[in-house]
Amino acid sequence: MTNAAGTPNLTFRDVTSEDEAVVKDLLEAAFPSDMEARLVHKLRHCGALVLEQVAVDGQGDVQGHVAYSRVTPAAIGRAQGLQVACLAPVAVWPDRQRTGIGSALITASLQKLKGLGEDLVLVLGYPGYYPRFGFDPVLARKVQGPYAGDAFMALALTEAGSRDLPIEVAFATPFEEFE
Repeated sequence: MTNAAGTPNLTFRDVTSEDEAVVKDLLEAAFPSDMEARLVHKLRHCGALVLEQVAVDGQGDVQGHVAYSRVTPAAIGRAQGLQVACLAPVAVWPDRQRTGIGSALITASLQKLKGLGEDLVLVLGYPGYYPRFGFDPVLARKVQGPYAGDAFMALALTEAGSRDLPIEVAFATPFEEFE
C-alpha cells in the first residue's frame, strides 16, 4: 500500500478478487451506464489488465478505482518493443468526486506503471483534465489506432516512449464495444 500525499488516510493497492463487487458498484455509480463496469470485467477476465488499483480510506473502504490495459504495437520496427498501456477507466464515488482522490490515484498508479517498465500510456478522456498528469494530444498524434482528436492523449514514461514513435497500436478486444 502507498500513502497519498495531500489526501489524508488514503492508500493505494492492487485490486483483489474480494474487491470485484465493490469495484463494479463504484463503476456503475460513477458512469451513466454499465459499459465501464462491463469493460473492466472483460479486461480483467481476458488477462488484458496491466495494472488495476483502488484507493482505500482509513476505514478500509474503496473510494476510487483505476485500470490500465495492454495496448499492442502492431507495426514492426523499433516501436514494436514498446510497452504500451491504456488508462481506462478511472472512477471515484460521485459524492467523493473533486476531492483529489482520482488525481492522487492516477499519479500513484502512473508511478507504479513506470516502475513496471511501461514506456507509453494512452488515454481517451477529457482534454481539460488529463494534461495535468502530462498527457499530451500532440504526442498522441504519433499513435495510430482507433481513436484520434484532442481527447486522445499520450504520456511517455520513458525516453523510448517518445523517441520510438510513430507507432500503430491495437487495443484489447473489449474496447471494440466503444468504437
